[in-house]
Amino acid sequence: MKTTIIIPTYNEAENLPKLITALFDLPLYDLNVLVVDDNSNDGTGQIADEFARANSKHISVIHRAGKLGLGSAYIQAFTELLKGDSDAIGQMDADLSHAPKKVLELAAALETCDVAVGSRYVPGGSLDKDWPFWRKWLSTFGNIYARTILRLPIHDTTGGFRLWRRETLKALPLERVRSNGYVFQVEMAYTAHKLGFRFKEVPIHFAERRWGESKMSFKIQMEAALRVWALPHQYRDLKPLPK
Repeated sequence: MKTTIIIPTYNEAENLPKLITALFDLPLYDLNVLVVDDNSNDGTGQIADEFARANSKHISVIHRAGKLGLGSAYIQAFTELLKGDSDAIGQMDADLSHAPKKVLELAAALETCDVAVGSRYVPGGSLDKDWPFWRKWLSTFGNIYARTILRLPIHDTTGGFRLWRRETLKALPLERVRSNGYVFQVEMAYTAHKLGFRFKEVPIHFAERRWGESKMSFKIQMEAALRVWALPHQYRDLKPLPK
């Protein structure tokens, strides 16, 4: 199975080399990485280019004009990769909050589902112990909020550590996805659920970043809170696909 992991970046110069090195240490056949850099001002894009020059068969880079957002980065990457021959396409944060070794478990899970989800909120999953109480509460509440309103079958609706079958992504109406912050993950899960695709959650530990700054903001949180209510109307026409 040819697997390509998408890594969106904005100012991740300290984290990206560690992540790419750890990914290619995995015993996973035909692993590839696509970095989507939003014109980082700390040299992240140039670092990605150096890795791509050293391993052009398995590493590629998309450079974008500015900080255009998480959702649009993934949509652009999905669209590009669906023109190729990747069998599985993954999503992963660049800040080392997702353990690279868990890619192996996601790949194994994908053998019996359409979307493998790295989950903080199933038995065995956890959040960083150094997170303050308010942050843990907000994360937990946000997932319950989205899951309840949208009746999603997964516990971690906002997590960004996922592996998709190529056929699943190809069936999604990517051109209709409008979310650009972390609620993008909710919208993708919701459309997949509406079309009848099967999920499987793999427990993960979500670690706090050690280098760089978090991209979370009040604007992103507000987008998530409001956007969830718009999704049922936006996708009211979606029905489960024929088996």
